[in-house]
Amino acid sequence: AQRPARILFSSSSQLIEHSASSSIEIIILSLSTSIKHHYQPNQTMTPESVILTKRFNERPNTREEIDFFVDGFVKGDVKDYQMTAWMMAICLNGMDKDETAYLTSAMVRSGEVLDWAALEGASVDKHSTGGVGDKISLILAPLVASFGIKVPMMAGRGLGHTGGTIDKLESIPGFTTDYTSEEFNTLVSTVGCAIVSPSKSMVLADKRMYA
Repeated sequence: AQRPARILFSSSSQLIEHSASSSIEIIILSLSTSIKHHYQPNQTMTPESVILTKRFNERPNTREEIDFFVDGFVKGDVKDYQMTAWMMAICLNGMDKDETAYLTSAMVRSGEVLDWAALEGASVDKHSTGGVGDKISLILAPLVASFGIKVPMMAGRGLGHTGGTIDKLESIPGFTTDYTSEEFNTLVSTVGCAIVSPSKSMVLADKRMYA
């Protein structure tokens, strides 16, 4: 049986504890009051400065800071523990709409970006936070495509106890979800819709952060 993991994050005045089902105990040690007092927001941008800005300086991270941090994480210049600390700071302090947009953009641009400009007519996507039965996508995609609207869709694996959409589709004998970008484009252009798994070259930051 797994025991609850204790995830701890402390500042000079508080300790926040979160329980999760895991066999690993993760402790993020305190960022001391002395660091807060000595940190100057105008200093050269470093992974530490981006983290401390979010944790202590009480202002949003800029587009430049988020691009720097995400790009550095993909390249290996920003370490796993630094990304963990930044994500914990986001968990504590939240992100405003601009920060959310900047992070989304940086994650998309961390890998290959597909171009659908050559598709004839409109193209749309349907996405959700995930569910149990995959009851919508399999019906909605071909329904929308029947009106001449292209529906390129990507789905994931291993989402919770039921598995992801791709897991379910691949349980159908002969069903394939692994396609190159060119093959994916051809499928959508000819059939009108397709549900595939992302290639290994796409959203590299998301793959590492999700892990």
